[in-house]
Amino acid sequence: MGIFRNEESHESRSSSMSYAMRWKQEHLRQISVVGILSIAVVLIILIWFYSQSNKKVYLVVDGQSQQIETRKSLVNQVLEEQSIVLKPEDNVSHSLASSIQDGDRIVIHRAVPVKVSVDGTTKTHFTTQDSVRKAIEELGVTLGQEDKITPALDSKVSANLNIKVVRVTRHKIQTTQNVPFTVVKTSDKNLLKGTTKVMFPGSEGVVVHNIEKVYEDGKFVSKHWLGKEVKKAASPKVVAVGTKKPTAVASASISRSANAVNISGLTTKGGVSFKYKKVLKNVTLTAYSAEEDGIGTRTASGTRVAEGRTIAVDKDVVPLGWWVYIEGVGFRKAEDTGGAIKGHKMDVYYDSLKSAKNFGRKKGRTVYVIGPTKPELN
Repeated sequence: MGIFRNEESHESRSSSMSYAMRWKQEHLRQISVVGILSIAVVLIILIWFYSQSNKKVYLVVDGQSQQIETRKSLVNQVLEEQSIVLKPEDNVSHSLASSIQDGDRIVIHRAVPVKVSVDGTTKTHFTTQDSVRKAIEELGVTLGQEDKITPALDSKVSANLNIKVVRVTRHKIQTTQNVPFTVVKTSDKNLLKGTTKVMFPGSEGVVVHNIEKVYEDGKFVSKHWLGKEVKKAASPKVVAVGTKKPTAVASASISRSANAVNISGLTTKGGVSFKYKKVLKNVTLTAYSAEEDGIGTRTASGTRVAEGRTIAVDKDVVPLGWWVYIEGVGFRKAEDTGGAIKGHKMDVYYDSLKSAKNFGRKKGRTVYVIGPTKPELN
């Protein structure tokens, strides 16, 4: 028997090729998508590889710049790589978690400590500001228009700088001052020559002074006079001075004391003519001052001591409030008393203790006791 083989016919080969063409046409879109995805993956890989390559970065720390090369991708990684430790107050130009690119510039400002004294307290503050003004503003300190700041606000900040703020305040006050009245004298032909008569007593005026006081941190430092205003005008004292010539000289009688002569007479001393009640002989004079311990400024008669006017007397010899004329001294008014002032002793007042000591003790003086009215020169 013979063996028969199945031989491929021309028709069967044509059928296989037609199937391949049909498959290729049907799957062409899928092939395109796969190709595009493959290219994208390759690009991502290339980009990642490029990002992991060396990058040149500029580091600027407190003004000092340096260029470094790194493969790190984040700012905090680069700083850690360079052993740069940051404080909470330091300032970095980039976020620590941000990525870096080739050529990036990372600027770091180190915070420095400064001492700030204000409103009675001193505290240490870390700052990256470059001027005193900005450092104070950063602390929230409000400055007054006249406050004093050292160093100046435009000064540069450096480590351990001492900044001091002095609060300046001003207060306006008023003080009153009594203004003495003037004396106006007029001639009176009906009055005996050498005698006077008060026609109008006069009254003191009042002036208000406006003063500004300056305080620094609550302590007084200075004051300024701003001006004055007249609250009450002074009224002059009007005194009539007699011009009538005397017709006779009064008689004299000897007193019970050998050192006192009771004379009601008329004399002229220092160019002033006046009548006197009596004359005291051999009077001892001393002097005193309010600068001495225990000596006040108020007299026994209630007046204020005044150099050139006040004397202390024995009120049994010279009544308080009476005027006298002391040879070599002048007119004085008996306004004060003293424990050691007895008999023919008188104490002359001086503002300065030195002047009182220089006066010393003077003996054998003659004193004319006049009366409650001071003689006035016509």
